[in-house]
Amino acid sequence: MSWNFIPVNGPYLGTSEGPVWDGQYILFTHIPGSIILQFDPKTSTSTIYREGTNHANGLAFDAAGRLYACEGGARRVVRYEDEDTVVLADNFEGKKFNVPNDLALDPDGNVWFTDPYYEGPGGDWSLDRANKELEHDSVYKIDMSGDSPKVSRVTFDTTRPNGLLFSLDYKILYVAQSGRLPEEKRELRAYPVNDDGTLGESTVLHDFGEHRGVDGMVLDTEGNIVACAGFEESGPGPAIYVFSPSGEVLERHPTLLDRPTNCTFGGEDLSTLFVTNGDGVLMRAFTDRQGRLNYPSA
Repeated sequence: MSWNFIPVNGPYLGTSEGPVWDGQYILFTHIPGSIILQFDPKTSTSTIYREGTNHANGLAFDAAGRLYACEGGARRVVRYEDEDTVVLADNFEGKKFNVPNDLALDPDGNVWFTDPYYEGPGGDWSLDRANKELEHDSVYKIDMSGDSPKVSRVTFDTTRPNGLLFSLDYKILYVAQSGRLPEEKRELRAYPVNDDGTLGESTVLHDFGEHRGVDGMVLDTEGNIVACAGFEESGPGPAIYVFSPSGEVLERHPTLLDRPTNCTFGGEDLSTLFVTNGDGVLMRAFTDRQGRLNYPSA
């Protein structure tokens, strides 16, 4: 089955990101506008769901339906509770994070997130790499089991990690290693999750070479990775890839619109794929796959 991607909302000026499905609406971020939009698939219209999000990028729900975000402009990971914003983490060993990008939650409610330093998405200050305090771009885990959140670094081989996603059994963490410089890797990697919450040595599932690699991704109920990748500048172009857990490319669906950034399944049976892009467009395609989401479950 071919997936026909149709723009359903936007364009907004600048990048849209972080789509999540709440059971009725798609929420997604407009990074430069520091807002979260709420898209109604029944009317194809959007309203502002939340303002003042500090250039929020990735979003995620926990199993209870609480919304989490990477606020890149404020260099922190947060949870939104009605009108309040609960800061879960804003530094590592006393140094400010880079520009937190995307996040995923495990069954215990712990928050895992990527912290690359991409120039620009955090606001004007992030254009200047002199503002980078950490000497590395890593993936972190926020342990939520204690009285207060505890942050630990879990990757030591990443440069500008981007999207991340757990396998069906939560024993593997998929990470998009998405460098921009020629010497940086552009790979889809799989890290085994150890019993103590650390990560083992990674396996490269797919190497994009010199071309734009994976940005955001979502899992289907068969355990396959549905990922946004590619651009018009080089390579096979912008597309949604479907990778098997071992990295085999099962399908590739061109998006036509450039730079797909992130995706999620939605709709009544979680078979409709919603995709954001670098020009602030929200796209939709009806698929023959069903999404595995933390909330709401299929």
